Amino acid sequence: MGIMFDEQQKIFHLQAKDTSYVMQVIRDGYVSHLYWGRKVKRYNHSNQLQFADRGFSGNPYQHKEDRTFSLDTLPQEYPQYGNTDFRKPAYQTQLENGSTVSDLRYDSHSIFKGKCSLEGLPATYAENDEEAETLEIIMKDAVSGLKVALTYTVFEQLNVITRSARFINEGKESLKLLSALSMSVDFRDADFDFLHLHGGHVKERYIERQPLRHGVQSIESTRGASSHQHNPFMALLRKGTNEEAGEVYAFNFVYSGNFLAQAEVDQFRNTRVTIGINPFDFNWKLEPGEAFQTPEAVLVYSSNGLGEMSRTFHELYQTRLVRGAYRDRERPILVNNWEATYFDFNAEKILEIASVGRELGIELFVLDDGWFGKRDDDTTSLGDWFVDQAKLPNGLDDLANKVRNMDMQFGLWFEPEMISVDSDLYRQHPDWCLHVPNHTRSESRNQLILDFSREDVCEAIIKMVSNILASAPITYVKWDMNRHMTEIGSAILPPDRQRETAHRYMLGLYKVMEQITSSFPNVLFESCSGGGGRFDPGMLYYMPQTWTSDNTDAVSRLKIQYGTSLVYPIVSMGSHVSAVPNHQVNRITSLDMRGDVAMSGNLGYELDLTKLTDEEKETVKQQVAKYKEMRQLIQFGDFYRLLSPFEGNETAWLFVNKEKTEAIVFYFRVLAEANAPFNSFKVKGLDPDKTYKVEETNKVFGGDELEYVGLSVPAELKGDFQSCVWRLTASK
Repeated sequence: MGIMFDEQQKIFHLQAKDTSYVMQVIRDGYVSHLYWGRKVKRYNHSNQLQFADRGFSGNPYQHKEDRTFSLDTLPQEYPQYGNTDFRKPAYQTQLENGSTVSDLRYDSHSIFKGKCSLEGLPATYAENDEEAETLEIIMKDAVSGLKVALTYTVFEQLNVITRSARFINEGKESLKLLSALSMSVDFRDADFDFLHLHGGHVKERYIERQPLRHGVQSIESTRGASSHQHNPFMALLRKGTNEEAGEVYAFNFVYSGNFLAQAEVDQFRNTRVTIGINPFDFNWKLEPGEAFQTPEAVLVYSSNGLGEMSRTFHELYQTRLVRGAYRDRERPILVNNWEATYFDFNAEKILEIASVGRELGIELFVLDDGWFGKRDDDTTSLGDWFVDQAKLPNGLDDLANKVRNMDMQFGLWFEPEMISVDSDLYRQHPDWCLHVPNHTRSESRNQLILDFSREDVCEAIIKMVSNILASAPITYVKWDMNRHMTEIGSAILPPDRQRETAHRYMLGLYKVMEQITSSFPNVLFESCSGGGGRFDPGMLYYMPQTWTSDNTDAVSRLKIQYGTSLVYPIVSMGSHVSAVPNHQVNRITSLDMRGDVAMSGNLGYELDLTKLTDEEKETVKQQVAKYKEMRQLIQFGDFYRLLSPFEGNETAWLFVNKEKTEAIVFYFRVLAEANAPFNSFKVKGLDPDKTYKVEETNKVFGGDELEYVGLSVPAELKGDFQSCVWRLTASK
């Protein structure tokens, strides 16, 4: 592993676990991309750059006599606009004279052990300097004085390269960044499928795959959040790639705001991939001496299909993105009162639900929306973070201690980034929300968004939330965000910096989260944005799990959780059993299936436990006990997808430990079929040389038989919405 530099040929060869990434400084300081893929011991130009006169592909001025050399055909590391490359650039600047042309050239580089943090931004990390190695390439534009530091980090034990860029104005005049993406990669062919995760509220992260075509294919968010609609992830797959085989080039953006990810296929069937902050409605003014840091992009290569890609992301994010006390700790089983009561509750009702939860073995009670201000519906009180004495006359401390006396933990819901027009905070500070002069303030869910680009707003929220967390024995926080940005403007920024507001908001949010989570290190924070509207690696850096979706229907969750697992660890997914008919889709599914789907993530319950029948209570009690036995393996084991809900009526997945001595297989069937065949499916992820006992049946099978022959679905599974779980233990 490491980063090698050939001084004579000016070649950088980056090596991670099974990955090589190669680039070269060529003619007059242009940095050209040569190779990214399966690891090679030595790169010796077997795919050497070739040059030809391409007609309308212009030639840089210093090469005007050589019509074969053009940036329009050169594979590059960080391409620019204006001097013969007509493809999408990685960045664009504007000088005081209005010009937008720039010309970055290689100046110097450094290689060092370890990995640096990014100022004010979430990023992956190395726990010691031997885990990773970093290359920093300095590029300079002689005309403007712009310096750009391109940073590459390779991880020794993972097929991961992270990238970012830092812009420094070393000139004498101010300049504007019109776009500043985090990375760019040029491939010399276009024989790929384009895969991404699309969706909407209550249907997040559905998998979509189609052939890459000429022109630009892109996903993006302009909503002020990474969004339900498009996750900041994309991948290029070689034709025929599946879960177990084929090459995957994957890109994920460690950021929670507006983003753009795109693949451009040019006239010569070259493919350029870029990802970063969305240039739409963005610019950033850099005065002389100032710097701008882009967020991090994570690049994962897999030569063994999507499954290996996912397990690489999972391991990286579980161990080198998530931080704090809960990184390696089992997550508690919770009950949340939202779908049980909505806003209509009092202390007595809450304690009744908690009491039943204790009897069933549940470990954590979470009090959701409605405990503060005069919050009897969603029209009021966001920003008034003080206890509603009408509902909780003895306060949070009394309620939390009564729950704790039941041997349960106590958690609380917040929406710190929002403000209601009908609130004391808005009446005191009407300019604290995002808004622009002379325009109405559009509301969604009857709320506005606080201007976290302002330090005074951030400090006020830190103080209010911290006061509540310090007032009672709270061990869990659900941090919600229930609308996207409109009228994006700040009352304190000058006109020429207004388009910085959205990114400054994110920097402010990250500052608030960093301070609060650091001040309360033993609190488990779960992020939420109308469910999964901000399920991204930026949030996982501060909060180790995310509410996967507001849709708690078991059938819907098969696709949502399957798609989410493509990138994000199972231990990061909140997954709850709710009442039927389901509140989102009105579907009635069995309690068994609801439990099995929810047990495939961080198990919780979101229903009125006091209304369960004795039989249902016994089922829940058994689910809770069963999950406690399996929890370590589900939350921290390796995950294998076996049958896709996007391809048929059945879904299956597996969890296995590193030693492959224990495994759990989950199977789900949505609809019954008349005169159906007897089904079986192949079980991946086991050791073919081991023998496994199925705990539920006491039958014994070889790992090779389960993988190559398959596992039969029990014939007694009758009717719609069925599930089955097998626990496998290797024979000693």
